[in-house]
Amino acid sequence: MANLTTNFIGIKSPNPFWLASAPPTDKEYNVVRAFKAGWGGVVWKTLGAEGPPVVNVNGPRYGAVWGADRRLLGLNNIELITDRPLEVNLREIKQVKRDWPDRAMVVSLMVPCDEESWKAILARVEETEADGVELNFGCPHGMSERGMGSAVGQVPEYIEMVTRWVKQHSRMPCIVKLTPNIADIRKPAEAAKRGGADAVSLINTINSITSVNLDTFSPEPMIDGKGAHGGYCGPAVKPIALNMVAEIARDPATHGLPISGIGGVTTWRDAAEFLTLGAGTVQVCTAAMTYGFGIIKEMTAGLSQYMDEKGFTSVDQLVGRAVPNVTDWQYLNLNYVAKAKINQDLCISCGRCYAACEDTSHQAISMSPDRKFEVIDAECVACNLCVNVCPVADCITMEPLAKGVTDPRTGETVGDYTNWTTHPNNPMARAAE
Repeated sequence: MANLTTNFIGIKSPNPFWLASAPPTDKEYNVVRAFKAGWGGVVWKTLGAEGPPVVNVNGPRYGAVWGADRRLLGLNNIELITDRPLEVNLREIKQVKRDWPDRAMVVSLMVPCDEESWKAILARVEETEADGVELNFGCPHGMSERGMGSAVGQVPEYIEMVTRWVKQHSRMPCIVKLTPNIADIRKPAEAAKRGGADAVSLINTINSITSVNLDTFSPEPMIDGKGAHGGYCGPAVKPIALNMVAEIARDPATHGLPISGIGGVTTWRDAAEFLTLGAGTVQVCTAAMTYGFGIIKEMTAGLSQYMDEKGFTSVDQLVGRAVPNVTDWQYLNLNYVAKAKINQDLCISCGRCYAACEDTSHQAISMSPDRKFEVIDAECVACNLCVNVCPVADCITMEPLAKGVTDPRTGETVGDYTNWTTHPNNPMARAAE
């Protein structure tokens, strides 16, 4: 069987699945239950500096977005960092690490943006014998209004400065957790690298309001008639997270910087996708909060079986395999032409493909009087909208045309040009000629 053990920046774990810093990693009881279930590691819920206590709301803390079947697609939270005493957290972290030495124990930290505050808390965390620290530069609500969280993560100079402090005052590996609430994720990643970060983790939650109560006219979750923006996570953010992970993995300035991938990991397939785009571990939160810690068995079994089928014997062989295939639009191969094809044996004549294509796309699907649907090759631009709206898996597929064949839509021979940079319709290419 495939070996799922990982060694991420010197932090070893029996599998690449870690619980992210969040309510599931808030206390010893939760973390021990997670380790018993089979999780490879945890990032302990964010600790703050000693001082005035953190006070959370005593009302709803989550807003939600559901699919048509009530499946949870996205979760918005307005919870702050841990409100448990620092001393209690540190004592529990130390005990759990001693009881579970083979599991990854990373401690998330967020303190005021001054060197002495970071120096003080790092010394105390080191005493727990934790494996590393994660700098929470991503929280978009509550703490950001106090000059922490994403207020730091949105300023590359601050990221570099704090990371340097952490590396100067600590022996522990340092992971910088990045906020997605920024125009270009590569800039904070570059700053973390300049500061000496051992790795980055991303994405943290996305600033959001998930819904408005149309009776009280207040954002949800509602606290005494008022609502606030919060952090959005769950399956819905996965595409954003995958893109940001890939951008860092393929950027020459950050190439080789280890990544812990976060954002909507719900199944082993999600995890495998993050790994192929350059992540060395994946962190999970919403899925555990939705289904419980037992989902780890499905995740590890699925990833192991997939790796066996592909002939991979270690997670390292999977990490980054998709990165060379991520490119910019201008380099896509315009030789490639495909056409939609409908499998009549699978078609249930629902008409979704026809309605979508006729009303909103390219009028490339015909409907006969007896509701037989067929693709009109001369009109099909291979947008694959029909594939995405069809309720039957594999009923509609995209079939590539062979090189040298005439495209019935354009009359051009497939294979005349390579990509947009040399395409005759590109004004820059014409100018170069």
